[in-house]
Amino acid sequence: MLATNADFLYPELMDVVRLFGDAPDVAHTFRSEGDAFYDRVEMGGRVFDFAEHMPYASDLEFRRYAKRFSKLAVYNALRAVTGRSMPWGALTGIRPTKLAYSERAAGRDFRALFEECGVSPANIALVADVLHAQEGIYAREPGAADLYIGIPFCPSKCEYCSFITADIGRTGKYVDAYLDALEREIAACEGLFSRIKSVYIGGGTPLVFESAQLERVLKAAAPFARGVEYTVEAGRPDVFTDEKLRLLQAYGVTRVCVNPQTFCDETLARIGRRHTAADVYRAFEMARRYPFDINVDLIAGLTGESVADFCASVDAAVSLAPENITVHTLCLKKGARLKEEESRLCGAGLPEMIAYSREALQGAGYVPYYLYRQKYMAGNCENTGWTKPGRACVYNVDVMEEIADNIACGANAVGKKLFLEEERIERLGSPKDIPTYIGKIDEIIARKRKLYG
Repeated sequence: MLATNADFLYPELMDVVRLFGDAPDVAHTFRSEGDAFYDRVEMGGRVFDFAEHMPYASDLEFRRYAKRFSKLAVYNALRAVTGRSMPWGALTGIRPTKLAYSERAAGRDFRALFEECGVSPANIALVADVLHAQEGIYAREPGAADLYIGIPFCPSKCEYCSFITADIGRTGKYVDAYLDALEREIAACEGLFSRIKSVYIGGGTPLVFESAQLERVLKAAAPFARGVEYTVEAGRPDVFTDEKLRLLQAYGVTRVCVNPQTFCDETLARIGRRHTAADVYRAFEMARRYPFDINVDLIAGLTGESVADFCASVDAAVSLAPENITVHTLCLKKGARLKEEESRLCGAGLPEMIAYSREALQGAGYVPYYLYRQKYMAGNCENTGWTKPGRACVYNVDVMEEIADNIACGANAVGKKLFLEEERIERLGSPKDIPTYIGKIDEIIARKRKLYG
């Protein structure tokens, strides 16, 4: 339980309290005088007082520093009372690298702030490596944009999935009408940007469509995809065919995703996947016949998986030598069936899994090039994208660092418009429900033109 006299701090402080699970009740008091910030934390019969000084030039800066210092105060008090530390310390935001870039822009070494916040040396080094890998990609360019096209259909719903995706066996009747609306929305993106940096067709599982349906999406995206990085999240190996891969090549796709999540057959069955590890190998071999870069996704912490199971999956992925390997940490949100079965994520074995993945991938010549974190993430860990040198996915960097507009089309797609001079981002989301999206397509297009036009 948390009590604070500053309501605007409550959500941020609760994020810190949740890290410690069954921690004692926390009473927090905040006050400020000039550029001084004072925090008092009472818990377990102990009282902790903290004071920080930081000049600020706006209300936005004041709130930013108040949140930072209050979170750090609560974290340090919880660490003192429980005797436990967290790998990311008091940092609870989803983009540690964004904070690092902010410190760099202010002329400061981000390492000092991260050390103050209790971030582990290994994670500080990880952030430094990510920033180094993004050199030559990271650029804030007014009017530049990435185009996202969402396909919210899958062969089946995975147990861990919280995305608004639909089993195509139950919702196939909506596909043609969905494509009609999607084609109109994509066409309406013309003129909403100065330059397209990349195109990403995600899901769901785009390759769950029949070839003729898939080609409708590719035709609609074609005017925006000339000469840029072009990714299709092909996804699950049970939907791969040579005919569909030939279509992707014909329309200029440069990168595909083959996402096993695990190479353990028992886990695949447990999480609702209708394929085996052998199917993953076949799909990967099929994709390798084409000139695509290939991304592979793994998830650490899947229900029932041992450390040995996960490490074997990392080894299997490395043996395939894809251009990118992303290691996700299990994160259960509302909408995932596993969320209903697990009241909280204990993260047992997660530190060992993540440590092994870092060692194995670095040993195989991969470098970390993006990372992000989420609430309800097992073990308070992170998601990290690893790349062979020079093969990083531009779309992933742009989206995670929020350095370009994201023009998003499709049901449940969330776009972002950057106002760089104001240091502000405005989001634009479409309805999650497929029939609602179809019925409101005119309104969606009008809102998109108003925001980006």
